[in-house]
Amino acid sequence: MDLHESGQMYLESILVLSQTKGKVRSIDIVEYMNFSKPSVSRAVGLLKKGGYILVDKDGHINLTETGRQQAEKIYERHRVISDLLMRLGVDEKTASDDACRIEHAISDRSFGAIKDYLVKLGL
Repeated sequence: MDLHESGQMYLESILVLSQTKGKVRSIDIVEYMNFSKPSVSRAVGLLKKGGYILVDKDGHINLTETGRQQAEKIYERHRVISDLLMRLGVDEKTASDDACRIEHAISDRSFGAIKDYLVKLGL
């Protein structure tokens, strides 16, 4: 399954929710992302079919190893880009909103260059 921006956003949300809540259910995703129940249900089905998540008999959603790798990659991009923008003087909300858009479009090569530069700066 080719993972598009929306799928990446769901995986990132599941990762964040699992870190804060422990167990994640579809309703948690609905509330966190402010999406409709049918939209989340459809996405959960697609992510499950694609091998990115598992859903147990109680409705708890867990990332597979592949899903976790994808989620961590996107979440790292979000954190690094939003932190960089805030260091440049952008307010937190704008930095987070912009990072959310950039994290899906930036190439691995460009993101790696940003990370390397920040390391050189000692940040």
